Amino acid sequence: MQKWTYIFIFLFSGSFVYAQDRETFRDSLGQEYFLLEGDTVPRKAIDLEEVYIFDRLKFSSREERVRYYILKRKTLKVYPYAKLASERLTELNRRLEKIESKSRRRWYTRRIQKYIENEFTDELKKLTRTEGQILVKLIHRQTGSTAFYLVKELRSGWRAFWYNNTAKMFKISLKEEYHPESVHEDYLIEDILQRAFAANRIERQPSVLDFDYATLSNKWKKSPDLKK
Repeated sequence: MQKWTYIFIFLFSGSFVYAQDRETFRDSLGQEYFLLEGDTVPRKAIDLEEVYIFDRLKFSSREERVRYYILKRKTLKVYPYAKLASERLTELNRRLEKIESKSRRRWYTRRIQKYIENEFTDELKKLTRTEGQILVKLIHRQTGSTAFYLVKELRSGWRAFWYNNTAKMFKISLKEEYHPESVHEDYLIEDILQRAFAANRIERQPSVLDFDYATLSNKWKKSPDLKK
């Protein structure tokens, strides 16, 4: 479905022997260059970022196209919440590592809990069921933990149980994980994110999960039956 082109340029110098003579010189800043087929090339290797080239989106039907763009709108809407949740969790863990007192750690954790609740509650209430479920998946993508586990760790097992059963009333599971390697909708979500990252529509935040987008793309492209 997608093709990624990885561009890596390796410029060799020093002990590498060329079949032809090579002339070297330095510029006014001391940077050493060598002549290669009439061109000047720095001896120091140049590191370039990966360049992603995406195929045009292809859909088998109008309904499939509509479903994709609905999923895109919902994914881009909730991604910032998942990203912020990951940042808050990272900051919480970083600060807790510096606090030795158990009572002080509990006090600081409760303070962060209230801050997060006050910051997000009103906005999260506006999410639809499908947006809420996508958010749960993206939280797992960004943190490596399910929303259920995070609530359990930050509050209590009973609180997590209650949250999960309340969510079930709206057909949302806080235990939902993100598996783009085996769930086609999750792969489509990842595709949406990668395209948005490349277009600078949203700020890139790498997933903590162990998967490679290029490998996923090849897998789903070669195995259309998996989509069913």
